[in-house]
Amino acid sequence: MIKPWINIFIAAIFETGWTYALKYMDFSALKEAYGKYSLWSESVGIQLSPFICYVVFGGANIYFLQAALKEIPTATAIAVWTAFSLVMIKLCDIYYFKTGTSFMEFFFLAIIVIGIIGLKYVSPA
Repeated sequence: MIKPWINIFIAAIFETGWTYALKYMDFSALKEAYGKYSLWSESVGIQLSPFICYVVFGGANIYFLQAALKEIPTATAIAVWTAFSLVMIKLCDIYYFKTGTSFMEFFFLAIIVIGIIGLKYVSPA
């Protein structure tokens, strides 16, 4: 019964990518680039890539989450998926985007991780 938990973890990875794709999407810049250049130009491609990542990561996220929901209770699956996503987004912010952090943020992230582990062990799946 580990496969549904792996599916949740994979869905959370795609959720993290989806979140950053959403952060970098700029439809007004895409519209402006498309108005000035052809569809296959570099300017349009640069503005279009976050949208493409948004669609791909979002679709993969939904696929793996729905696979996990078939075997894990919905409330538990959504709680674990959300917590995994939150932790991964925070870790990306810290290590990739060099966002500052504090001891208290790490403390509360540790509480989330403890909650994830607890939910996994008390879940009937």
